[in-house]
Amino acid sequence: MNLGETPATGSPAAPGGGSNLKEAAKRLAHGVLDPLVRGLTWLGVGPDALTVTGFVLGILAAVAYFEGAFPYGSLLLAFSGLCDLLDGQLARRQQRASRFGAFLDSTLDRLSEAAVLTGITGYYLVNLLELVLDPARVLEELGRGLEPRTWAVLALTGVMAQVGSFMVSYTRARAEGLGIECRVGWFERPERLLLIMIAGAFGVGPVMPAALIALTLMSFATAVQRVVHVWNNTRGDAGSERRM
Repeated sequence: MNLGETPATGSPAAPGGGSNLKEAAKRLAHGVLDPLVRGLTWLGVGPDALTVTGFVLGILAAVAYFEGAFPYGSLLLAFSGLCDLLDGQLARRQQRASRFGAFLDSTLDRLSEAAVLTGITGYYLVNLLELVLDPARVLEELGRGLEPRTWAVLALTGVMAQVGSFMVSYTRARAEGLGIECRVGWFERPERLLLIMIAGAFGVGPVMPAALIALTLMSFATAVQRVVHVWNNTRGDAGSERRM
């Protein structure tokens, strides 16, 4: 129940400089947020309620991105991420960590991230539709060197970013379903959300498209890392199970 893909029970980090750096950053964040966690405990706030709050904020962020209010979307996404940082820490402090809590957190995390990327993609699609309905605007944008197909390419980039983010999560989940710990790869959910938040803070412009391209490339690179990791851990298996 935290911002990353680690369950509330917390398993040891994979070796490597990147993982060590992320673990150090996580410990620092937990130390800074501990007074807030104590306050939430005193108020009687439960970890699952915080998980749902973070999800709702993520959906509101998606709506803001869809409407073109990128800075507001990033602000809402930041608060959503804060809830996601706090819920696991709160569960551990209250000794209420559970398998269902971890499942709920991971499920809502995937859904809210998909909603955010869908909102961004939807913004580009709406702009493409408006160009179809307004030829004068097409001429105006052509005068600025912006072709209508640019909006279609941006929308497709948003789709690919979403596919890449799901592949990062799926490869780990499938590997762990086979009994193989798979926490390799640096570009996980915290990094993806941070990239979107930073890009959104610059508003509608060239920064978000660049961020989506980077997100797509690094997400697929992380998924490939995990595929290679699983292959290295299973290539000696005999009679391996193959399932759809």
